[in-house]
Amino acid sequence: MKTIFQGKHFITLQEWSKEEIDTLLDVSYDLKRKFAMGVDTPYLLRKTIFLMFFEQSTRTRNSMEAGIAQLGGHANYLDTRTMQIAHGETGKDTGIILGRFGHGIAIRNCFWGQGNKFLREVAEHTSVPVINLQCDLYHPLQAIADLMTMQEKKGDLKRKKVSIIWAYATSHKKPISVPVSQVLLFPRYGMDVWLAYPEGYDLPDWVIKRARENAEKNGGSLTITHDMDEAYRDADVVIPKNWGSWVTNPGTDVVDDLLEKNKSWICTEEKIALAKDNVIYMHALPADRGNEVVDSVIDGLHSVVYDEAENRLHTAKAVMTLLMGGK
Repeated sequence: MKTIFQGKHFITLQEWSKEEIDTLLDVSYDLKRKFAMGVDTPYLLRKTIFLMFFEQSTRTRNSMEAGIAQLGGHANYLDTRTMQIAHGETGKDTGIILGRFGHGIAIRNCFWGQGNKFLREVAEHTSVPVINLQCDLYHPLQAIADLMTMQEKKGDLKRKKVSIIWAYATSHKKPISVPVSQVLLFPRYGMDVWLAYPEGYDLPDWVIKRARENAEKNGGSLTITHDMDEAYRDADVVIPKNWGSWVTNPGTDVVDDLLEKNKSWICTEEKIALAKDNVIYMHALPADRGNEVVDSVIDGLHSVVYDEAENRLHTAKAVMTLLMGGK
């Protein structure tokens, strides 16, 4: 078990060793047990974290705000439209100053080609840990909560078939950060990961290359298919979720011809029936009901989306505890 996390950032789990991730999970389970028993966890007394949001949020913002309060600290919510960033202040200057004011900086910036660069600029110049609340490339807080949920529901994940499946949605052009983080992380735990999507919704080549390397090192596998039924068939876990065609088309239009011709990519009871009898359905939420998934699936017996969402609280608390507390 790793015990030294000072000086680390949480920008992508790819930059954390498997031993560090296992420690993070262990702390998450401990915090979850104590939450269930009503045991106080004042590990970050009087510490302040700044939460910078360039976009809207429900689970991420509230898991961080509730989490730091339960740890004895305080969160400052920062809508970047009301900050000097909106007038052009740099990530460097923002990071230096906020680092002198508090003990951690967390940022959500999903703008394509900008988000991850901004996080890394802040991280390079600040004196406190930077936590990625989701950028254009990664969503590590979602991926670690997903991993925790699968462990709780399925136990040993080696050789479990876990299918990350593109789904139709029209609410907005969603980032690729959730599937990217999942496809990089899950093979490190020996899973047989299937990535299914219509042609045109590719993930970056470098992501696929690293995911295959992770699989080879850890006894997992990665299979890419454009056949939705093939991904559902005999799956232990299905994660049907939309992501935008950012890699092949960086335009910001939400609805286009490519999207509209793939309306059939929806998770239905018929698709779930192709999977194993005890399959679990997961989604990062919010789900685009009626487009990504039918109500009878997301509200049905196979769905674990609310347990998955709760684990966002416990894993967020573990990240803050390890990075902002300790020696």
